[in-house]
Amino acid sequence: MEKLFKLEIITPQRVVFSGPVRQVQAPGIGGRFGILYNHTPFLTTLQIGALEVDTESGKKWFATSGGFAEVMENKMSVLVETAEEASEIDVQRAQAARERAWKRLHQERTADIDLARAQAALARAINRLTVAEQRARS
Repeated sequence: MEKLFKLEIITPQRVVFSGPVRQVQAPGIGGRFGILYNHTPFLTTLQIGALEVDTESGKKWFATSGGFAEVMENKMSVLVETAEEASEIDVQRAQAARERAWKRLHQERTADIDLARAQAALARAINRLTVAEQRARS
C-alpha cells in the first residue's frame, strides 16, 4: 500500500489545495526541504518560492509567498499569504508585474520608492513565471 499523507495549502482567502500526497518539496528560509510520509513533526518558515507536490495523479506546482509550514502526524499544513497553482497563473499579468517592479527598482531613488516592497514584488513575479514554466516543462 502506498504511503500518503495529507497536505493543506491555505491562504487568508481560501483553501488552495487539500488532499493526499506522496511528497512535498518546499522553499524554506534555510533552503528547499522535502516531506514524506511519517516525517518527524516540525514547524518552519517559508520564503517566496515554488511548492512541488507529488500527488496520486502526478506533479502539481504552486507559486507561494512567504508563510509557515507545520508537519504533524502525517499532515502538512502550509499557511501562506498567496498561493497559485501553475495552471491558474496569468503569465502576461506576471510579466507585467515583473516589469513594473524592475522599473521601480531601477528608477532614480526617491523617498516615494519603498525598496523592500519593490524587491518583494519582483521576487513574487519571478516566482510566478518560474512556476508557470515548470508546468509547461512537465
